[in-house]
Amino acid sequence: MNKELKILYVASMYDYGDKNRGHSFEHDNFYKTLIHMFDNISYFDYMDNYHQVGKERMNEMLLDVVNKEKPDFMFCVLSNAELDKDIIKYISEKTDTVTFNWFCDDDWRFDIYSRYWAPCFNYVSTTSKEAYYKYKKIGYDNAFMTQWACNHFYYQKLNLIEKYDVTFIGLPHGNRREWVNNIISSGINLRYWGYRWKEIPTNIFFKGFWFFPKRIKFLKKLYEKTISNIKNSTRISQEDMIKVFNQSKINLNLSMSSDKKTVELKGRNFEIPGCGSFLLTNYAPHLEEYYEIGKEVVCFDNLEDLKEKINYYLKNEEEREKIALAGYLRTINEHTYERRFSEILKQIFK
Repeated sequence: MNKELKILYVASMYDYGDKNRGHSFEHDNFYKTLIHMFDNISYFDYMDNYHQVGKERMNEMLLDVVNKEKPDFMFCVLSNAELDKDIIKYISEKTDTVTFNWFCDDDWRFDIYSRYWAPCFNYVSTTSKEAYYKYKKIGYDNAFMTQWACNHFYYQKLNLIEKYDVTFIGLPHGNRREWVNNIISSGINLRYWGYRWKEIPTNIFFKGFWFFPKRIKFLKKLYEKTISNIKNSTRISQEDMIKVFNQSKINLNLSMSSDKKTVELKGRNFEIPGCGSFLLTNYAPHLEEYYEIGKEVVCFDNLEDLKEKINYYLKNEEEREKIALAGYLRTINEHTYERRFSEILKQIFK
């Protein structure tokens, strides 16, 4: 791989373009890997420019940067339709810059999004094996099958004291809120963080309880417990999240995607083992292709199985630490973004 490649990185620096939410996933994982791999990399924060000058001018600015800096490779991470398809096509077809986009949610966004944007780029990648074959089916042959990974320059084994029994970090998608409350109610010491956990779940008011006086007391207790739980929950920084991974005996991963229907592999499957920490996760398709289940990571089948495995591995420290170490070594050797990007670039710049 040529470290002297001139790279233009095109993505959002902040989470959903909101500075109050801190740096985006792609900034902390993709950009912070690329700066270790290449000596010449420029940053085009399309979301920030979009907010400042609007879509049309932002796209004109992107084209100006390409014409002025003449990068060898433009690495993009699209969000929605902020970029202009015609300008991306122009850069791909009329300039010497090779364009590439990393698609993030092809498990559920391919049919409604990715299939329409992929032809604008010289190359794209997908983390979904099913979507990979869909690209072939629509006649797009420049899609790479890759996978999420760990930015080992950032997510690291810190050898901190384990002060949490069980932790979970993530959005309250799907049934996560219900599961978290159930786990806590069973007596397990679970701490959790994440954006939107402070929202009061309105569905608890629409169970018919108001029409049954004998159950109002039960509803009041449920409400008070919910309020108690969410007061102690908040989104934390990436740096603090890495500390939590290291300080937890058991790190939970609940892999429900934001469409509330799909179970998919995500960054957490690699980031937690990449910190040398124990991962307890629900099974996602193809996980066994990346880790040996039961020896490098542990999966649960349902809520009851999850609680049983939490209690088991809290009691069996030696076995838990053995699995965590095995997962760590597998991640560092095979599942880093440096490795993923190198494999893609070797195929592009043969």
